[in-house]
Parts: sequence; structure tokens; C-alpha cells
Amino acid sequence: MKLSLLALTLGIASLSAIAANTSAAEQPKSGGDLTWGVETEPATLNPQLNGQDKVELLLRNSWESLLARTPDGGYVPWLAQSYSVSDDGKTYRFNLRHDVTFSDGEKFNAAAVAENFRHTQDAAYCAGSTLCAKGALIDTISTPDDYTVVVTLKQVYSPFLAFSSGLALLSPKSWQSTQLKSGGKELAGTGPFILQSYEKGQQITFVKNPHYNWAPATAHHQGPAWLDRVTYRFLPESSVRTGALLSGQVDVIEGISGNDAGEFKDNKDFSYQHALNTGTPYSLFLNVEYGPTQDVKVRQALLQGLDIAPILQSVYRGERTRVWGITSPIDPLYDKAIEGKYGNNPQLGNQLLDEAGWKTRDAQGYRIKDGQRLSIEVIQAQATVRDQRDVLLQAIQAQARQRLGVDIKLRYVDSGTYADVRNSGKFGAIANSNTPPDGIDIENHYRPVKAGGPINYSRINDAKINHWLDQAASTLDTTQRRGFYGELQNYALLQQAVAIPLYEPEDQVAAASYVHGIQFRSFKQMPENPYDIWLSAH
Repeated sequence: MKLSLLALTLGIASLSAIAANTSAAEQPKSGGDLTWGVETEPATLNPQLNGQDKVELLLRNSWESLLARTPDGGYVPWLAQSYSVSDDGKTYRFNLRHDVTFSDGEKFNAAAVAENFRHTQDAAYCAGSTLCAKGALIDTISTPDDYTVVVTLKQVYSPFLAFSSGLALLSPKSWQSTQLKSGGKELAGTGPFILQSYEKGQQITFVKNPHYNWAPATAHHQGPAWLDRVTYRFLPESSVRTGALLSGQVDVIEGISGNDAGEFKDNKDFSYQHALNTGTPYSLFLNVEYGPTQDVKVRQALLQGLDIAPILQSVYRGERTRVWGITSPIDPLYDKAIEGKYGNNPQLGNQLLDEAGWKTRDAQGYRIKDGQRLSIEVIQAQATVRDQRDVLLQAIQAQARQRLGVDIKLRYVDSGTYADVRNSGKFGAIANSNTPPDGIDIENHYRPVKAGGPINYSRINDAKINHWLDQAASTLDTTQRRGFYGELQNYALLQQAVAIPLYEPEDQVAAASYVHGIQFRSFKQMPENPYDIWLSAH
């Protein structure tokens, strides 16, 4: 076994750097309540079954993982004090801390961690989520002693450490709770805050865990959180969140529109921060098995004929990043060679549609064939409509009609209908993004559903793509993996046009000047929980 001493070294260095940056004139103070306006209300409070990236901000208050990430993508101890990987890359040993307790009083030990891994293999528990796809890779789970967990995989899977570091751990009592699927106060974690109350449609409140003393080295301090209480108010409208902060109704907001960013930038009464996420860009995934998008020429016509940049500029006022590839520009696996290789070519787009047989148009200017209009239904889950994505899709809808004569129909559905439509396969496209790094996001979208691609919305099942995914997953060499994903990217986008990347999701946070310690999570770059936040007099 090879011990990861690098993770320990990076952790110590990170903590030292953070301590050095703390101003003597601004020492943190304990106490106080924080109110945070957020865009997205949770569909579930179970952190393992949560599929909403924005909700991670809330859930990380109470639930934690074995390892934390450094800004460069490395790993540092958290609930595991060290880890090692076998020479053959299939066995992972986690040596756990001895001083951690779940907030319900249950002991944090090897048995508790092993039970969490076992539930990733339980289809009755995690079917339909990305969890089961990773659990299926596990061969054995053992506990040599009370504070050691050994997980052996069926085959080499290079992103497994990334998966393990992101798995939020539940207490042993949680598995018997009637709230297991929905989440709630009965589901306990080890985090710096404890779920106190949830008022559906209104707010959720967490209170300080007074016994907390096991923050990772990426945190700015050790011991309990500075704040006594954090309340997140659900304010889905960007303008309402902005108004609430400007008027002092809340202390912090996230999810700031391009129009509203100017209210906080260079304003001494507020701070403003933003950062790109890792993972798959917000994209239109085109269904290769149903309707007009079965024809590769129709898919290519959309990819080539649309011009995304001016749409983003119009909707977001220059505050969002145009993307081209299958993963985030900040991901170490990103291949930028794809940039600028498609799009804004309506002449080619119209030529491709003519070749596909959609040569004539109806009175409204839409293309028709055999008496049928060229219509593509885009499905968007209502729970993930955020960041003005409804406005963005409307702009794409208008451009597709004007430039190509394509009728894009937008359909927003609830969670139950969304699952039904996905399973039926009867849709034209689904708009989606995904934040897991290290190629997990790519697998989620491009592996066949039954082979570990739970959100493969294009429904692609291609031997070439599957081969590149297998090759990338079976090597730990980042350069080789980037090469495999680069080949996959060129084929999936330029040749097969199974997706149209739109923009890379990012998070924006604005706060009153008396709020200190706001930070973004290392590497994944999403807003961190308020463990390090403190308030000065105001």
C-alpha cells in the first residue's frame, strides 16, 4: 500500500497559508445569526440523494466526507486522517479519526462508514441517482479494526477517490429513519451545524454544533463555528434576493443575475465574489433515439447554426462564460482544442437541414417534412430552473426559429413528471449541468444508463465513446485521461452533435460588509458552508 503523504503535507501547508492571511485587526468573533437568501429549495434533505448542485451549500452544514479537496485538486484529511491506494489501483484504505461523533450521539467509526458505502450498492435506496452507478463498482467492503475501512473495486476506476471524497456520511441511526429518502432532522451528520427546522417554501435553519472540532485543513479555523445560527430563506427570484440584501432583510445572497451584479461590485457596503464550477457545462443534450434529433444532420444543424455568445451577452450582460466542451474550463481534464470549432454558421446549418429532407416551410416559417413540423421538445426540470435559464432557453428558441426554421418547444415539469419523461425516452432534448469533477460528470452524461450513466440525456450508446470512457477510467495518469476525453469530445460534439454546450455554471455571492469569512469550496468552487463566517459590529 502507498500512503498519501502528499495529502497530509498539502493540508498543513494550506492551513499555514490561511493562518498567515488572517489580519490581526480583524479577528473573528463568536456569536450572531446569519440570514442567507438562496435561489433553490431542496427537493430532498438527504445529502446522498440530492441532485441539485445549489443545495450542496445547505447540506454541507450538517454532513461531511472522508477527504477534502485542495485548490489544485489534491486531497487532504477530513473525517479520514489518512488514506492509501494499493499498487494495482483497486483497493482504498481509509484510516479514520478517533474523535468524531455524529450529532445524534452515534459514534463515528469504521462500521458507520462501511454502512454508507454499502448503501451505494442498494438499488432500493439509490436507484435513479448517480450514487448506485458508483456503488456498482465496489467488490468488497471490510473493517479490519474499529477505525479502518477498506474498499476494493472490481476493476481500476480512477475517479473513485473523487467519489469517496464527495460522499456525505450519515449516522447509523439515519438508515432506520422514515425520513431517509426525504431527509430531515432524523438524518444526522458530523458537520459544524445541526438542522433545526425546515419550513417548506419559506426557509431552513441550522444551529451551531457545540462539539464540532474536526474541520479539514482547508478551513480557516478549528473548533466550533463562529456563528450561532444560519437561516437560509428561499427567494427564487434574483431581483427579490438583490432587493432583500440591499434593504438589509438578509445578510448574504447567492445567485446574482448579470443585471444585478453592478449593484455590489465596487460598492464599499458590500462584498462580491464569483467562481466557475467544475463539471459539465449547462448544455442541451439532444436525444439520439427519438424524434427529429435521431438524425445526426438535424443535431449538427443546431450545433453549427446557433450562435450562443450573443445570447449569453444579452441575457447575462457579460457575466457568464461561454463554453465549448464536455467539461468545465477549470477542470484539469479539459481539452481546449475544441474551442471555436463550431457554431455561428447558419448557412451550414440550413444546408444540413435541407440534406436531412426538411426543405420546405410552413406559413410561420418553420421547416416541415411529410406534413410534420420540425419540432424539438426541450425538457427542463422545474427544480433546476435557476440563473435565468428560462430566459436563456427562450432566446435559443427564438434564434432557432429565425436562423434555422426549427420549432423548439420548452416544457417545464415537476420532479415526478421529469423522472417519467426521462425513463420513457420520449423527448427531444434535456437541458442540464453537473458539477462532479475528475471525469465523473462526463461518465454521468455519456455512459449508457445501464452502464453507469444515470443522466445520459442524449441516450447515446456508442462503442467508440464507451471505449474512451473505459480507457480514461482505467488509468490514473491525468495526461492520458485528458487525451481520451479529448478524443471523446471531438467525436461526441463535432461528429455526433449529441450536445450543445451553452455556458459554464458559476456561483456568485454578495454580502453586507459586516459579514466576514465567506469563501468558495476548494477546487469545486461552489459556496462553502458558513463554518468560517463571522460578523463584525454594524
